[in-house]
Amino acid sequence: MTVQQFLEEQNKAIKDLHIANAETSWMAATTGEDEWNRKTAEAETAYDLYLADPERFQQVKTYLAQDDLTAIERRQLESLYNGMVSNQVPEEDLKEMVELSTELIAKFNTFRATIDGKPVSENDVREILIKSNDLAEREEAWRASKQIGKEVEEKLLILVKKRNDIARSLGYDNYHQMSFELQELDRDEVFSIFHKLKDLSDEPFREMKQEMKSELAERFGISIDELRPWHYADPFFQEAPPMKELDLDPFYDGKDLEQLTIATFESMGMDITDMLSKSDMYPRDKKNQHAFCTDIDREGDVRVLCNNVSTDYWSVTTLHEFGHAVYFKYVDRQLPFLLRTCAHTLTTEAIAMLYGRFGKNPAWLQQFLGLEKAQVEELTPLIEKSLRRQMLIAGRWIMTFTFFERELYENPDQDLNELWWKIVKDVQFVNPPENVDYPHWAAKIHFTLVPVYYQNYLLGELTTSQLQSYIENNISTDMLTPEVGAYLMDEYFKPGALYPWNEKIKKATGEKLNPQYFIDQFVVKALV
Repeated sequence: MTVQQFLEEQNKAIKDLHIANAETSWMAATTGEDEWNRKTAEAETAYDLYLADPERFQQVKTYLAQDDLTAIERRQLESLYNGMVSNQVPEEDLKEMVELSTELIAKFNTFRATIDGKPVSENDVREILIKSNDLAEREEAWRASKQIGKEVEEKLLILVKKRNDIARSLGYDNYHQMSFELQELDRDEVFSIFHKLKDLSDEPFREMKQEMKSELAERFGISIDELRPWHYADPFFQEAPPMKELDLDPFYDGKDLEQLTIATFESMGMDITDMLSKSDMYPRDKKNQHAFCTDIDREGDVRVLCNNVSTDYWSVTTLHEFGHAVYFKYVDRQLPFLLRTCAHTLTTEAIAMLYGRFGKNPAWLQQFLGLEKAQVEELTPLIEKSLRRQMLIAGRWIMTFTFFERELYENPDQDLNELWWKIVKDVQFVNPPENVDYPHWAAKIHFTLVPVYYQNYLLGELTTSQLQSYIENNISTDMLTPEVGAYLMDEYFKPGALYPWNEKIKKATGEKLNPQYFIDQFVVKALV
């Protein structure tokens, strides 16, 4: 069989497996029904078993050793290889991992925290943490948001150890190391960047945090030393608390988030109405309470799941998710299925974040929320300050997660509860609760759903700043134009996964990923 024939066969088979997996997991997320959870597990197992076939894997390695491959053939084979390595284990191990993971995800999808014996949604908890001044209510809501951690901790640790066992059987130190390598990420380089960012941002973050602590202490009538995790606006302190002088939520009263999102993408020459019509945008019982985007068939069936209410948070989230969606939609459909997707998770996160930042863009607020020019000018310094706060807080939160996750896989038997709060205090400067002997960390769904993924969020933010700088210097200082849209579609979306991620960034911006753009945009400005 020639390499072309082999690749044609693989593209067809993997397309069918991908669609079955994507459709069943969409139904599981939108219904929470056991039947769809079971079908999702079956579809994932079928996909994994296909990739596990040792003869097929050997064929891939044999073809990769050929020196007469075209660039597009080699890239497809590399994609297959990276997807197959972790599946070269006994069938019963693969099935056990999928079943454990599916069971845990189902629990996350359907779990509802309780306050005073009554079920509450994540939106309810978020509303209390953003708006309530009742300290007892805030603490209760924060603790409620962590109840799921206790529910999943035991099986999550079994899953973590199972992942490690499989990685070691394949010659890796642990699952974390294996995942970085198969994502084509240099672990030492990534963590070196993150530690450099932490060191550079320590002082501006400390200053910003001190200012924020003073505001919160004044708001709640307590001393700075009394501040605890429930005094912040988000259960994990990954969002900036509202500034007293800046509350954007009222500007969304009566606004249709779908129409805002449609108009935003239209201004850049992109149509999202086809994808919106297949999406699931509003909360209901048993539905997954988070937000995500999925590309069902890589031929245009792209869907977004949200739980929208008319707030700044959900407006930014909707823009973010449809940033993923347009990337998927505008990948060149002529590419083979294996390459008809984003170059890397971090490259699609970068686009999602580019759109998410519009929520703190004065031009966007004026154009789409209808704020008066004088009002926008008055708010601009506060909005810029708010965005810098958000970027510093998001950066430190992502570091917290990634530093902890690396330790989790290095030694899952250590005191993880204490370790979590040690890292939170060191990186986020948040005082722990009095009792840290509780798996607060396990309440974050990403440990279960998308392991060793979180570093891509910060790499995405770095890429966003580099991309934005390139656009403003070479295309247009106004981001909301068809010219910017055309550049993104032609230079960034269309090539799909044809190039490794850093080569792709270089082709689009003239240089490989350079964290200096993020530092200049958010860290240095914070020092001014």
